[in-house]
Amino acid sequence: MNELILIIEDNESIVKILQRGLMYEGYTVESALDGEKGLKLAKEKRPDLVILDLMLPGMDGVEVCKQLRTDSNLPILMLTAKDAIQDRVLGLDAGADDYLVKPFELEEVLARVRALLRRTQSDRASVLTFVDLILDTSTRLANRSGRTIQLTATEFDLLELFMRHPNQVLTRELIFDRIWGYDFGGESNVLDVYIRYLRQKLEEKGEPRLIHTARGVGYALREEI
Repeated sequence: MNELILIIEDNESIVKILQRGLMYEGYTVESALDGEKGLKLAKEKRPDLVILDLMLPGMDGVEVCKQLRTDSNLPILMLTAKDAIQDRVLGLDAGADDYLVKPFELEEVLARVRALLRRTQSDRASVLTFVDLILDTSTRLANRSGRTIQLTATEFDLLELFMRHPNQVLTRELIFDRIWGYDFGGESNVLDVYIRYLRQKLEEKGEPRLIHTARGVGYALREEI
C-alpha cells in the first residue's frame, strides 16, 4: 500500500487512535499537533492524504486547508467537534474533500480514507513525463529517447515516486517509507543499489543523468545543471 497519511490534530489521544488504526491497515503515518508544523510536514513529506482537525491552536484547520490547497490537490478529510451546518460548509468551502464529526468510529474514518484515496488514484495521470523520459503507469513501461525500458516492480515504483515529485529532494527515510514500507535506511544499501539499477537503464545510451544524489539527504529527479 505505502500511502502516506498526515494527521494534523491537537488531541494526542485521537492522534494515537488514528495512528494505530491507519498503521494496522498498512498506511505510513506522520502527525503534527498544530497547523504550522502540519503545513511544514505536508511540504516536506508530500502525503497522499491529510486528516485535518478544524479547531487547532494558532493556525486553525480552515487556514491550513486553504494553504494546502494553494499548491496541491491532495485529498483532505476534515475532523471537528462542531456539527453545525455552517461549520461543515466552512470546512468544505476551504477545500476539504470530506468531513467527519467527533466523536467518530475508527471504521468510518478508514472507510472515508479508502474512498478518498481510490478517487484520487483514479484521477492520477497514467502517463508521466519529465524532460525526455516517459513513464506509462498502465503498462508499467518507461521510454527514453524513443527506446522502451523494462523495469522491475521495485524499479517502477521508485521511478514513479520520483516522477510524481520532480525537482524535489526526497529523503532516504521518505523513499524507504513509500517503497518498502518501513525504515531500515541506516542499516541497508538497498536504496543505493536500486538507484544504480535505474541510472544504468535510464543512461544506457549515454543520456544525461536525471536522478541526482543530494549528499547526506536523499535523491532528486532533475535536469543536470
